[in-house]
Amino acid sequence: MIENTASEPDFGPQFRCGECDWVGHYIGDFVAHRDPKASIAEERKAPSFPIRELTYWLDGDKKVTELKEQIMLELERDPLWRVSDHPNLTLAETRERAMKKIRRLADQATSRPLEETMVRMSIISVVDPGFWTRFGVHFGLFFGALQGQASPAQLAYWMEKGAFTMQGVTGCFGMTELGHGSNVAGLETIATFDPNTDEFIVHSPTITATKWWIGGAAHTATHCAVYAQLLVGGKRYGTKTFVVQLRDTQTFELMPGVNIGDLGKKMGRDQIDNGWIRFTHVRIPRSHMLMKHTKVMRSGEVIEPPLAQLAYGALIQGRVSMVGDSANVAKRALTIATRYASVRRQFSDGTPGALESKLIDYPIHQHRLLPLMAQTFAMIFAAREMNTSYMQLMSQLNELGDSKGAAVDAAIKNLKETHATSAGLKAFCTWMCLNIIDQCRQSLGGHGYSAYTGLSQAYSDFAVHCTWEGDNTILTLQCGRYLVATALDALKGQPLPENLAYLKDAVKSGMVLETKPFSGKSAAEVSSLAALKAAWSSVAANAIVNAVRDFKAGVAKGLSKDNAYEFSSASRLHAARMHTYTYLLHRFVAQVEQSPAALRPILTLLAQLFGAHSAVQHSGEFLQAGFYSGAQIEALKVFVNDACAQIRKDAVPLTDAFDYSDYIINSPLGRYDGDVYEKYFELVTSLNPQKPVPYFDSLIRPLLERTNESQPGPELEIDQE
Repeated sequence: MIENTASEPDFGPQFRCGECDWVGHYIGDFVAHRDPKASIAEERKAPSFPIRELTYWLDGDKKVTELKEQIMLELERDPLWRVSDHPNLTLAETRERAMKKIRRLADQATSRPLEETMVRMSIISVVDPGFWTRFGVHFGLFFGALQGQASPAQLAYWMEKGAFTMQGVTGCFGMTELGHGSNVAGLETIATFDPNTDEFIVHSPTITATKWWIGGAAHTATHCAVYAQLLVGGKRYGTKTFVVQLRDTQTFELMPGVNIGDLGKKMGRDQIDNGWIRFTHVRIPRSHMLMKHTKVMRSGEVIEPPLAQLAYGALIQGRVSMVGDSANVAKRALTIATRYASVRRQFSDGTPGALESKLIDYPIHQHRLLPLMAQTFAMIFAAREMNTSYMQLMSQLNELGDSKGAAVDAAIKNLKETHATSAGLKAFCTWMCLNIIDQCRQSLGGHGYSAYTGLSQAYSDFAVHCTWEGDNTILTLQCGRYLVATALDALKGQPLPENLAYLKDAVKSGMVLETKPFSGKSAAEVSSLAALKAAWSSVAANAIVNAVRDFKAGVAKGLSKDNAYEFSSASRLHAARMHTYTYLLHRFVAQVEQSPAALRPILTLLAQLFGAHSAVQHSGEFLQAGFYSGAQIEALKVFVNDACAQIRKDAVPLTDAFDYSDYIINSPLGRYDGDVYEKYFELVTSLNPQKPVPYFDSLIRPLLERTNESQPGPELEIDQE
């Protein structure tokens, strides 16, 4: 449709677009095409798969999709959930708005079905990650600690106090200290039992014992789940959890012996009021130590569980949730970058009258974005698998009761495997998502640097995922330690878990792996899912064998077990990374095999691209393992090129299947209708109206009106001679 062409300035000869009937103008030897809406519309003309069916498959079923869409619409229509002005808010305004949302959501979250609340929070984690954190500190961390660590009677007590509904109790989670983070066993805060008063005395003995980065502490929390060293009769019993009241619930004044401060401005997530806490001989009732596992009797007797590690099952939840959060945030970033690449035109082939080319049509841009698309699908399916495993673990642990023997052994084995897998996935997926955000941001060109296009703040907000709930490097090493320990146990006759079945041949040969080279030569052969699964299994097995070798070398040097693990830390880290790639690919393939027939071709291609592109990026590992040759790696590169070209045709439909509304996307460059330039201009100008420069008279005018004449100095005596 032609609009207002008569009123436009005369830029030169006109050109009518044969694709959308738009009239443009020759500028030099190319045509300036200014109808991005038509550009994105043509991307949706012939998807190779049913978009809506893929949405249902990704969400779990149609019911979940409809619930998600209902919640997105509710948030969009609620003035309190306005998000377009976030970049212009001050720290105080950001925190105040977050608190208003908490007031609104607290009742809703506790009165609605759990399924609805979980879906709502998964959406909010993308819309407003800072608020999601502030809200989650109470319901996820504080109340989660009560659920996982309190005895039934204690949980009932705190429920009655209002811990679940935030009526009388607002909680925070006091684990991290100024001097300790990942090393929970090394925390310095002390809880000493006083048998004379039947109380614990909670104390911060050093500056490094100050609780640090405590979300909700600065302004909000009345109580804190404090992790401290249990000290009874002069003996330490390790780190336990204690509920300590921070503020009077009526006056909000700090309790005696409690000092709290604000940590102020952060890299991102300013909605949450992170603070520091110091305790000076704060007394709490003995019953405020959470005693689901370790118990302290009135007499001072300490009763410890036969398997203390069972207490840490609940702490895995945060890591599991971050795998799903990584996938959700990556979906938003890719939607913005892919839609923009489908409307942004830049350069032409030089033919007079030719349109400038879409960014997405350039092979190098396809290589920038489409492997990231495959990684995102891999994370979606890994999150689904990980959540199922976690729920099964918690059910198993809750059913143990006073069980002994085989049931407990099975639970411990499952706990170790789930802990290691969640640790590796949390690290790998958060690293992967952070990279996806930044690569998508860079693909927007200069516009990616704007706070209004959605990805600069997304990067700042998401970066913390790589350090909280366990530093990624430390978690990866924990996964690597599990891999080495499991391999050593298998050498002693213990069965391998399903996720490590690829170690079977290595175990049989005594950890001397002889890889049979792959025989296929063509791009189709080397990139088949069967070949890629075998290839990644070979690489992961080789990496674990090398880590076991290094561990044994440390032991042979006379090192202790722990020091031998440190000696092999580099190879353990590498083994964990290769294992996680393998896990992701295997889970991806399993989901492809279960998918509806209409979706299988595109999902198969994405799975192949994930496995093949990752293999090309780590080609040295496949050459070292002896699975692929140099020529076969080159064939994989050919496949990656072809796969990107094929997936390019479905790039926009794939992002449509993520089913995020424009409100959730919150970026003018990622709009569904492609009207990126008009909406970008409107947003920037509406949020930054022209006003007089406030410092013109005080700074700019003096700068402009200053003179260059130098003032004469004092007359010198030597000049008078």
